[in-house]
Amino acid sequence: MAKDHVSMARLYKRKNKMKIDPHVHFRDEEQSYKETIAHGLKTASSQGVDYVFDMPNTSKLILRKEDVLRRLRFVPEDEKERYFVYMGATADEDQLKEAASLVNDMKEVIGLKMFAGKSTGDLALLKEEEQRKVYSVLADIGYTGVVAVHCEKEAFMNDSFDSLNPISHALSRPNIAEAESVKNQITFVKEEGFKGNLHICHVSCKESLALIKKARDEINITCGATPHHLLWDEEKLRGSHGLLYKMNPPLRSKEDVLALREGLKNGLIDWIETDHAPHTIGEKLYEGFPSGFPSLYLYKELIEKLPDWGISEEKITELTFKNIVKTFNLKI
Repeated sequence: MAKDHVSMARLYKRKNKMKIDPHVHFRDEEQSYKETIAHGLKTASSQGVDYVFDMPNTSKLILRKEDVLRRLRFVPEDEKERYFVYMGATADEDQLKEAASLVNDMKEVIGLKMFAGKSTGDLALLKEEEQRKVYSVLADIGYTGVVAVHCEKEAFMNDSFDSLNPISHALSRPNIAEAESVKNQITFVKEEGFKGNLHICHVSCKESLALIKKARDEINITCGATPHHLLWDEEKLRGSHGLLYKMNPPLRSKEDVLALREGLKNGLIDWIETDHAPHTIGEKLYEGFPSGFPSLYLYKELIEKLPDWGISEEKITELTFKNIVKTFNLKI
């Protein structure tokens, strides 16, 4: 079902200059000391971003309608048309069905998000049979919306992270962990007959891109890339402030960064998504060492660099607005 909004005049006026960030982790509630939704929306405005899609692995997970309604109470009244939210996907069939119905019934609910690997928070499906079940249930009920997936396969990750040597984070979550998870999702979608759109979040390595390119002829699949994976490589983890650059998936090699930039040019990467995830400096540098970077602050810097990488204005519009609108069937 299309998402109806009241800003058609705004769209007509600005034409192709509107921008969407379809992947943010705003905080608020118990984590308001990190960021509030109101502050996140102001940050978005400062970076030229008109709309944001918030993720469900919040301190109180977004799984049911009451969770959505609670979350929306923290959105300033005059900012509500700019804010969309994902539902979390679990292995509970009733929860999945309710979440899918909300994508159709509530204009603020944009899609489903599955964590196929541990990241920040407790919303993760680590078993392959649970991940497969998500597509099976959604196929059975005829869901044709978006399922966005954080792809990192636990079997290929290890516990080698050492806070005194932050580059170890990249070694603990290697390319193959992401690529094998991407491979799993593609297989499950095909075998379970899921007709919606599989979106691979924050793709970070060349192996994943190759799998996505091959799958394009068989399923509906998109992928996004972040400013941090496009601007920086793993050398940031070797510096004196390496812990600040710890995120999931990790920063990759220069070769991977160049592959991502090429993916922007050739259309293999569908859009830019920040994966904005603020923490305090104290949290980042001390015990706990959470993953995440406030990459919404990098958005304008990235967009200004794209022409230097040979990316046309038309392509930039696709990467920041048109492809997102098309995939989510938005009317904004």
